[in-house]
Amino acid sequence: ISVVHCFYFRGGAELLFDGVKKHQVTLPCQPEPWDIRNLLKWIKQNLLKERPELFMQGESVRPGILVLINDADWELMGELDYKLQDQDNVLFISTLHGG
Repeated sequence: ISVVHCFYFRGGAELLFDGVKKHQVTLPCQPEPWDIRNLLKWIKQNLLKERPELFMQGESVRPGILVLINDADWELMGELDYKLQDQDNVLFISTLHGG
């Protein structure tokens, strides 16, 4: 069963992904369901093009990156433990702005 997801990067986060704001992705099959923790590792290895320290901190996104899952704050969804469902939309918005 292929599971298709859309990942969006906004607020400057897209600059770390070659300026691409929307990625439609079929994640590879694995024994356990995909959760956000595993997704972030996959994004870092497969989509992130530069300066991973501006997107990731440890195994999570760095502070200042807002994560929405189907338009809801990921804090309400279990954050790293949220199990991805088919057709989920995950939006990463950088709230950090240089001056």
